[in-house]
Amino acid sequence: MSCEQCGQGYVMKGETTGTMIDGAYYHEGPNKSRAVVLLTDIFGLPLVNCKLLADRLSNELQCDVWVPDYFTGGPPFKVEELDPLVPHKAGDSIGFTRTLRFIALIFPRLHRLFANRASVVDPKIDSFIAKIRDDKKYDKVGAVGYCFGGSAGIRLGSRSLVDSLVIAHPGICTIEEIRAIKVPTAWVCAEDDSTFNAKIREEAERAFASRKVKPEFKDYEFKVYKGTAHGFAARPDLSLPEICEAYEQAFEQTKTWFAKTL
Repeated sequence: MSCEQCGQGYVMKGETTGTMIDGAYYHEGPNKSRAVVLLTDIFGLPLVNCKLLADRLSNELQCDVWVPDYFTGGPPFKVEELDPLVPHKAGDSIGFTRTLRFIALIFPRLHRLFANRASVVDPKIDSFIAKIRDDKKYDKVGAVGYCFGGSAGIRLGSRSLVDSLVIAHPGICTIEEIRAIKVPTAWVCAEDDSTFNAKIREEAERAFASRKVKPEFKDYEFKVYKGTAHGFAARPDLSLPEICEAYEQAFEQTKTWFAKTL
């Protein structure tokens, strides 16, 4: 459900321009035929980053973007519990002290993680997508998931509720869940990721490559951003030029993918 790197991150600067509708964040775009659903990391809507990403995606894709609150107001971690000390980038040492601090942070929150397990979160996502499809009559809906939301996005891809996916440095997932994805999928991968490491990433790419001839798997891509650590596409340390560049490239990958597949 979580990893040491999930408890680290950075709050982005900016003013949001969307609105809250029935508990979800919404940024309206002029194109009403398609929409993107943004699945947040473990900090949920209280972390402003997801809203700023939604605003920018909506403006540049010219479509509606939604950010559902699948934590129902109670994400497992609070924004003020972010630890921006390490890792800033790939190769930063965690160290024994940081490991102990992580354990101390996680242990009293195990009940929050259990309360937001897949069997609880996934039906909320399904219901939300079904509702906006019915209410707005979108022709196509895509989803982009970051970290915790990346894991949820992988599982979502097996249920034929969206037309396209972007998965950014997902949390814990299995190769079986990845093989079950039924829609075109772009992967935004960190070089240094304790959950979506090189081994499972290579397995995932082989799984997609082995069946790319089938119509339902007509498209996919994997991009690894050198020098990055887990979380860079959602919680980047923009003070580091290489991370800032990788963040911008990952956003461009996401936008380009949806422009092509939705």
